[in-house]
Amino acid sequence: MPFRRSAAMAAAAASLMVITMTACGSQKGGAADEAGSAQSGSPTPSYPPPPKCAQPAGTPTALPSSPVPSTSSPDGGLPDGPADAPPNYADNHAYRMQASLSAEQQASGQASAELILTELAKVRKEGGSGEFGRFSDQRVEAALRRVGCGEEHGVSVGNGYYAVYTGVVCVSGRVTKDELTGEVHGVYAEPQPGAGPCVENQGGH
Repeated sequence: MPFRRSAAMAAAAASLMVITMTACGSQKGGAADEAGSAQSGSPTPSYPPPPKCAQPAGTPTALPSSPVPSTSSPDGGLPDGPADAPPNYADNHAYRMQASLSAEQQASGQASAELILTELAKVRKEGGSGEFGRFSDQRVEAALRRVGCGEEHGVSVGNGYYAVYTGVVCVSGRVTKDELTGEVHGVYAEPQPGAGPCVENQGGH
């Protein structure tokens, strides 16, 4: 799906991704592998984390009512794909992987999504939709700015879709005259170029 270009956030998003992927080339085995595996879930960023937005006044403690979808498998590896998928299916679709989310991140994301959806609901209530029930990108962007989410948060808006990186999770969905949705998920391993870390890559390798 097409999106308007936003400020590049690949470096910031990469610092927060919790994905274990197989790199090209050889690696040292034995204890080094085990140590690296144990630490893969908590990488140490070498630069400040990106700013946060859509943060509630209090710290959420409850988990969201529905599970957060993820393209990674339960053991943290690549998705297996359909039963009849070719052997290299997982490798070819690795770019669509999302970072896994902890329970705390899921709860934070759910709270952020509620704030974002509240502002987008105001856009729908005001009316004035255009072709196909879509609202102007400017109005959607203004709604996201009301919860502190701007270009520095990888905001992508276009054709009734929106996506934003709150500094903790991604919140994306649709906002039209007849539809308002919001999904909480992790950043993509290889997001759509120029569209922020929360937009699925429409191409591939």
